[in-house]
Amino acid sequence: MSIFFALCFALCSCRVAAELQSQNPSPSEQATSQEKGPRAAVDPKKFAVIIAGVGGEEAYTRKFTAQALQLRDALTNQLGFDEKQVYLLAETAAAGPEDGPRETLLRSTAEETRKAFDAIKAAATPDSFIFVALIGHGSFDGQQAKFNLVGPDLSTKDYAAILSSLPAKKIVFVNCASSSGEFIKPLSAKDRIIITATRSGNEQNVTAFAEHFIAALTAAGADSDKNGRISVLEVFNYATHQTAEWYKQKGRLATEHALIDDNGDGTGHEGATMGDGALAKTNYIDSKTAEQATADAEVIKLMERRQELEEEIEKLKTRKEQMKQEEYEAELERLLVELAETNQKIKARKKP
Repeated sequence: MSIFFALCFALCSCRVAAELQSQNPSPSEQATSQEKGPRAAVDPKKFAVIIAGVGGEEAYTRKFTAQALQLRDALTNQLGFDEKQVYLLAETAAAGPEDGPRETLLRSTAEETRKAFDAIKAAATPDSFIFVALIGHGSFDGQQAKFNLVGPDLSTKDYAAILSSLPAKKIVFVNCASSSGEFIKPLSAKDRIIITATRSGNEQNVTAFAEHFIAALTAAGADSDKNGRISVLEVFNYATHQTAEWYKQKGRLATEHALIDDNGDGTGHEGATMGDGALAKTNYIDSKTAEQATADAEVIKLMERRQELEEEIEKLKTRKEQMKQEEYEAELERLLVELAETNQKIKARKKP
């Protein structure tokens, strides 16, 4: 390994996730969300679809709707999503939280779901970011998995076709329902992050994952590398840990095991391993940083290139075992050199 390589490696700003704190709070002592300051700067490139499915019982209907409303609030108030570009569907047209005022919402039917995605399809571009969350019950009959809607359900094949029709390259799809593990293989694709609450269609009990995933989006404790932002991988890691802790606290055997797939191979894992996690580690659901929001056009381009390079580095690391050592080191050195140069250009542009 060259001295130049080592120096570049030391100087570059690659983000390396720190280990999760050895003493994590229990569900009853979850880390408090980051303090709500001014409303996050709206990013017009971001879109979201949140679907609260059929509850089957009034308690579940209210619970799922409350979680969907909480998620929408986090996206629009703290994570930079435009309210007009967040589509929320619920079981009843006049749904509301478990305790609180009710409001008019789109019904979570297959027809309204397709309409929401059609609206995004018409407005999104290849560089848009699309976030999808399903909250509710799922089913699996041994061959086909579905998410329970009002009336006819949509299957994995339906959602796969919908996602493939969208122009955006970056899509985060989170299915918090039971039996959701069966969604990974049919939905998996390049530049797509798929997260499910269960590892198979046979985990059919009501899940607790949604609550912890939503909390993780803004929980200070989820920022394990302490860089001031919470990546999709950090959200996933924090949510899965808190879900496991919830079962321990209740003294119950865990009936759900969340999976993530972001390398397009159709196989999910319970953490960043076997090629998964690289894309999620360098992508964020939150809005632009203050640094990006105030930057000029050239700096923004450089920052975007920096993120691309960080993604390439993380993906390269997952391929290390399949490469010759000299080839791996040469490619890593090339990326690190460009990353260091990009950081220097950003610093130079920002000098008064």
